[in-house]
Amino acid sequence: MHMTCAQSREFMAAFLPLVADVPDDREMVLSPPFTALSTMAELVRGSAVELSSQNVHWEDSGAFTAEISAEMLTEHDVKYSIVGHSEPRKYFSESDEQINRRARCAQSKGLIPIVCVGESDEQRERGEAERVIRRQIEQGLEGLDANTLVVAYEPIWAIGTGKTCEAEEANRICGLIRSWVGATDLIIQYGGSVKPSNIDVLMQMSDIDGVLVGGASLKPESFARIADYQLI
Repeated sequence: MHMTCAQSREFMAAFLPLVADVPDDREMVLSPPFTALSTMAELVRGSAVELSSQNVHWEDSGAFTAEISAEMLTEHDVKYSIVGHSEPRKYFSESDEQINRRARCAQSKGLIPIVCVGESDEQRERGEAERVIRRQIEQGLEGLDANTLVVAYEPIWAIGTGKTCEAEEANRICGLIRSWVGATDLIIQYGGSVKPSNIDVLMQMSDIDGVLVGGASLKPESFARIADYQLI
């Protein structure tokens, strides 16, 4: 919940020149609040930057106050939609079934869902991380086409806590996700305190195809450095 329309314009004025020379094989995606999507759609037009929404509902329309439909999003050239982020899971008790319905609707309307999975600190301490993530994968991805899908592994305990998931451990979990889904070409992101100081190491990992960035995406300079990661 950051960025008014005016702030989005300021951000993009600084950000776009910084990523003008990012290699063409990298896709940059911004996920602003719903209110800023129309403004951002104008600003990214003609650039290499795509848009994502922060959520999407499973119905086309109806009595679903505070929700947003896929058609409302595609009207603004939105290409992706995040579903199952740890914050809606935590604050609004979103279930794997609801997340699956959102993702399936997104795919049916031409959006690419970014399905987030990840364990809490308590679950990891109890040795339940793999079981929890596998359940989220099996229930959240049921019936989805892996060819138009992104999975983001975001360990909840490493988001805004100061704790860090080591690159090797993040890569191990991403590799397990790939094997559970059974799709070698599945795009898997890592999200959890991603910043300029660790992006180069993360992107060396064999099973990490990209990153889902939180706080470091709010400053044009830091997000541009992440997009322009260096393969060591």
